[in-house]
Amino acid sequence: MDVRPSPEPSLSGPVSVPGATLPGMTAPHAKADLLRYLQDARDALLWKLDGLSEYDVRRPLTPTGTNLLGLAKHAAGVELGYLGDTFGRPYFATEPPPPWWYTRDAEPNADMWATPEESRERITGLYRQAWRHSDRTVEALELEATGQVPWWPEERREVTLHHVLVRVIADTQRHAGHADIVRELIDGSTGLTPAADSMPEGDRAWWERHRARLERAAREASDG
Repeated sequence: MDVRPSPEPSLSGPVSVPGATLPGMTAPHAKADLLRYLQDARDALLWKLDGLSEYDVRRPLTPTGTNLLGLAKHAAGVELGYLGDTFGRPYFATEPPPPWWYTRDAEPNADMWATPEESRERITGLYRQAWRHSDRTVEALELEATGQVPWWPEERREVTLHHVLVRVIADTQRHAGHADIVRELIDGSTGLTPAADSMPEGDRAWWERHRARLERAAREASDG
């Protein structure tokens, strides 16, 4: 698992945190806000796998191999590492970790794609279990609580829960954006949520004209 740091409208409603409320965002609670936006990204990422074949959720759509199921696998590892091991709450405490885990001698990018033996259900199920494990960590600790990121250089391993939550949100939202693009490349599907796509209204012909206009603008800028 490569969870080492780089040199990165609610889908499900407010997350339940003891004592926390989000009444119209007028009296925000820090934990609830952070968990809400993390859950938005989680839901969006998994939604992009819906309705696709085993081939389509696994096939690489970029020169570096970006694929939908691999994004979910990576996101699961990020949460279990940062919001589990970092705070002395390992998910794999009573069972061996998978071959791609950071404590194993895994090949580069092993957490970014699914082998034929790794089922979609296994990976998405692990991701959902990671959500619950992470949420329990957040509920149990104060945002000022400190932990140690095992795979970081020793001199800067100490972090707060607040820092880690922001990091995980940023990483998950980034990969949800990757999933948006990959899904559109597969079958043209777009949208923010199943209920609201947040896209301008337009039929296929409108979007083709829009894309052609952008292509012309890019060429004019290049030629100019």
